[in-house]
Amino acid sequence: MTISLNDPQPESEGALDLDVCVVGLGYVGLPTAAVLATRGRRVAGFDLRRDILDTINAGRIHIVEPELDALVRAAVLAGTLRAVAEPVPARTFLICVPTPITSDHRPDLAAVEAASRALVPVLRPGNLVVLESTVPPGTLRDLVAPILRQSGLVVGKDLFLAHAPERVLPGAVLREVVENERIVGGLTDACTDRCAAFYEGFVRAEVHRTSAEVAEFTKLAENAYRDVNVAYANELANVSAHLSLDVWEVIRLANRHPRVQILRPGPGVGGHCIAVDPWFIAASAPEHTPLIQAARQVNDGRPERVLGQIRRLAGKLRAPTIALLGLSYKPDIDDLRESPALHIAEAVHREGLGDVLLVEPHLHGSPIAGCPLVSLDDALARADILVILVAHRDFRRLRSADLLRVMVVDAVGLLAGAEHKRV
Repeated sequence: MTISLNDPQPESEGALDLDVCVVGLGYVGLPTAAVLATRGRRVAGFDLRRDILDTINAGRIHIVEPELDALVRAAVLAGTLRAVAEPVPARTFLICVPTPITSDHRPDLAAVEAASRALVPVLRPGNLVVLESTVPPGTLRDLVAPILRQSGLVVGKDLFLAHAPERVLPGAVLREVVENERIVGGLTDACTDRCAAFYEGFVRAEVHRTSAEVAEFTKLAENAYRDVNVAYANELANVSAHLSLDVWEVIRLANRHPRVQILRPGPGVGGHCIAVDPWFIAASAPEHTPLIQAARQVNDGRPERVLGQIRRLAGKLRAPTIALLGLSYKPDIDDLRESPALHIAEAVHREGLGDVLLVEPHLHGSPIAGCPLVSLDDALARADILVILVAHRDFRRLRSADLLRVMVVDAVGLLAGAEHKRV
């Protein structure tokens, strides 16, 4: 039986029997809800977008994530998962809403605040509320807790609040939400224990207990670590270009050292975590984060470096056709959040450097008005300049023979070692 939004609301169906209400049905919330719903939990998912609710209640998904469609379809048909237009009473609430940054690199916690306020009317004694969204240290204690106390419930006694940051990789969420170790930090020891017990009920890896602030900061530290290391690789790419050296050969040979493992450069850093979370740390302690801020500047500057290469090649031709391969922020997903590839594509179109063709196998329509979405074969047949911005699996079939008549900017090293006119 497919459950629709026209069915009776949970209050008339014994809503208190619901195990989990997930607030936010995006790249983390929906997979988490589906995993719980297919493991015997009765789950409701709340989102503000009606099209998302309708899609899920029809047993379909609105994001690209391997195997998620089958999981959602099975859970909806079994009656263990449904999407609702407002939060409903449940034993546990998971807040999985986005936490972007503002234009001046400050944390934007509006969605967390709104989600917290939406829960107040449905909270009941004994509830556990878990904030999974990535946030600056102190958010649970100073923002979420005061709002939820408006319910009249006492934190640590009859309301349990904790932070358990998501630690999943898009493209592998269904596996990692179960297999990755989790960190849980409550506002009291009782909150921590209650949260740990919840995750130990479905996570196969170790669940580590700590304070809320340590849990919040740990997630930021993980992503800032990755950002700094990517920045080192990108800086090597900048230096190699200045010295007319092949950065891919430099890194390949350097990594032959037993204690060196340099990451791969790229056109920048995107996504909802690595491009954002280091700024949360910097905002918390601006005078103590020169390295983190420098890494952000290096990575944020990479799209302009790639654009410079494209401008130089486009300037050699009267009316070039420029094919841009990949728009998502990482390979083999459809996620465009903070994508440097999309930023580059928009700039190429805006500056009128040539006729722009977009190749993105994970999208059904072009995100840039006036720029058609085409197949890889069509792009190869028509382009004068080929720019590889994302190392999608679909692009790995490119061979030197495909590139004899085009100039190539390979921003991700997909063709490293091949003989072609790579710039």
